[in-house]
Amino acid sequence: MIRFDIDGRVGVITLDRPEARNAVDGEMAEGIEAAVDRIEADDEIWAAVLTGAGGVFSAGADLKVVAAGRAGELFTKRGNFAGFVRAPRSKPVIAAVDGPALAGGCELALACDLIVASKAATFGLPEVKRSLVPAAGGIVRLPRALPREVATWMLLTGEPIDAERAYGFGMVCELVEIGAAREAAVALAERINANAPLAVRRALEILRAAPDETFDETWKRGRAALRDLAATEDFEEGPRAFIEKRPPRWSGR
Repeated sequence: MIRFDIDGRVGVITLDRPEARNAVDGEMAEGIEAAVDRIEADDEIWAAVLTGAGGVFSAGADLKVVAAGRAGELFTKRGNFAGFVRAPRSKPVIAAVDGPALAGGCELALACDLIVASKAATFGLPEVKRSLVPAAGGIVRLPRALPREVATWMLLTGEPIDAERAYGFGMVCELVEIGAAREAAVALAERINANAPLAVRRALEILRAAPDETFDETWKRGRAALRDLAATEDFEEGPRAFIEKRPPRWSGR
């Protein structure tokens, strides 16, 4: 159901139910949450990629499980839907989308920090077509990722948009050829990992909190983060590496 690989300092979570279009069932939800926990606990992993096997990112919730009255299996206590959309995370996660990301699958992608997509990707929240609403974060995150009018159109019609349109609006940060999303996402993670890991995590923490805070609250978070970073070994390593004209050797301490 879930494959987990480590590529350098990048943890790669692969949704691996291609016969079910990578729809989320209870086993997958538990597997994703366990993979996130592993990434968070491993000091040698600095970033992660979430992707899907078989030319599909995810079709969302497994409707067979829902129809059987077992929808609760798709949620975990800490991570909510798929064990992921509200999972506590300190490290950046990049969605690598190489095919449809629909309903809960789109919500999984939106819950990541960045989205890399191939030209085969599509994004949609078709819940209204089944008398539902996207309750796993999509109705909150989509209007933050797209212009409000576009998000409203998607939410009310249930129709998807393609990767090129999502890239044009800034929802997708990198648009690549078909079949190249995973490789491009890992490469992006490696570029992020070239930076000081503690600084990356504090910046990410501030970015995630900012939409729900006032300017002054976010400002104070930034000042507090800078004070904390000033007490770390990596804070000293950055200027030293610059002066010595060499790449920094980050310790994460």
